[in-house]
Amino acid sequence: MVFEGLANRLQDTFNRLRGKGKLSESDVTEAMREVRLALLEADVNFKVVKDFVAKVKERAVGQEVLQSLTPGQHVIKIVNEELTALMGGEQSKLAVSAKAPTVYMMVGLQGAGKTTHTAKLARLLHKDRKKPLLVACDIYRPAAIKQLQVLGEQLDVPVFSLGNEVSPVEIARQAMEHAKSHGHDYVLIDTAGRLHIDEALMDELKQIKATVQPHEILLVVDAMTGQDAVNVAESFNSQLDVTGAILTKLDGDTRGGAALSIRAVTGTPIKYAGIGEKIDAIEPFHPDRMASRILGMGDVLTLIEKAQATIDKDKALDLERKMRNADFTLEDFLDQLQQVKQLGPLDQIMGMLPGMNKMKGMQNVNVDDKQIGRVEAIIRSMTPGERTEPSVINSSRRKRIAAGSGTSVQEVNRLLKQFEDMQKMMKQFSGMAKKMKGKKGKGGFKLPFMP
Repeated sequence: MVFEGLANRLQDTFNRLRGKGKLSESDVTEAMREVRLALLEADVNFKVVKDFVAKVKERAVGQEVLQSLTPGQHVIKIVNEELTALMGGEQSKLAVSAKAPTVYMMVGLQGAGKTTHTAKLARLLHKDRKKPLLVACDIYRPAAIKQLQVLGEQLDVPVFSLGNEVSPVEIARQAMEHAKSHGHDYVLIDTAGRLHIDEALMDELKQIKATVQPHEILLVVDAMTGQDAVNVAESFNSQLDVTGAILTKLDGDTRGGAALSIRAVTGTPIKYAGIGEKIDAIEPFHPDRMASRILGMGDVLTLIEKAQATIDKDKALDLERKMRNADFTLEDFLDQLQQVKQLGPLDQIMGMLPGMNKMKGMQNVNVDDKQIGRVEAIIRSMTPGERTEPSVINSSRRKRIAAGSGTSVQEVNRLLKQFEDMQKMMKQFSGMAKKMKGKKGKGGFKLPFMP
């Protein structure tokens, strides 16, 4: 997960500060040395690290902090605020033209994920009931046009293409005419990338820019390239005046230095983050939420937004009724697993919960997505009757279920035992709720939180 190494180092440092009743200036100096090393190991730009540590230390050695009853928390608050400021302060949204179409020009090196993220943005617009047009201007990379067309078909978003015999500048010009005549309110231009920056590439991009006059020039950068990502951003920005960046592969084993350096070095805000290969794996970049994740404070707001976007409201209400009445079955449990999977990989979800990144390393905390797959396989190997009434599952049925799911009888037994315990707990809560409701109605008993 992105920033995992940095997050662990910083949290270990701040845990030591929390244990101190009072802080001395030497305590702060030692903590800042650890912060500096952690940021450098995360591949953050050296000048950015130097300025960041100086700002934090200047604020952290003030009398208000050193004399505070909770100095460790004060320092963490300062680091959180400075990390947020380092990444841009607040969310930077995409520009929208008062007169359609709004034009987004996508640029970047080959292999950064430019074509895929062009389609991801189109999906977000299409989901918001807009009418985007994808434009295939990468005529050099083999199958680039076909890739965009396939993605367009998946999203039900049209793709404008003139093949690879027409110049990208002419394709962009005709695409603008097509968009205006067909009522498209957004145009997303997928330009050609290169293995490295060269003069011919930049000249072509400048000509496209002059032709379409984009409202946003979005640089797609591979976060796993570390400091190279910052160098790429500087080169593109100096010649094209890039308005925003999209960081890709933030779900991978990346040290995260690019995310902490790009805004500070180039002044270019990060607008979106790619968090996976799937077409829906993209989210707005919130500097404050990312800073909270790095410091182990979680990102509950993003988790709530994901849940609201993916979980069926009617199913949730039906589930709540079943749990209240203790009618929850293995079929319902399977349905819940499906909805949890839609939120994204479990390690990402865990990273959004405060303090859970520390728990992931504990012996009994399993966040392996494969485990969910095994549970699904076990339930799917049961008959509808067995899912509704697990008590009928005898030893011979357990062997059949284990064989059908590719698991062991022990795993089947474990799942059934856990489900039985969960049902008992639900019945207990259901009984308690009914008793409370009855006593409340008679006026003889009322909990403080009851209306």
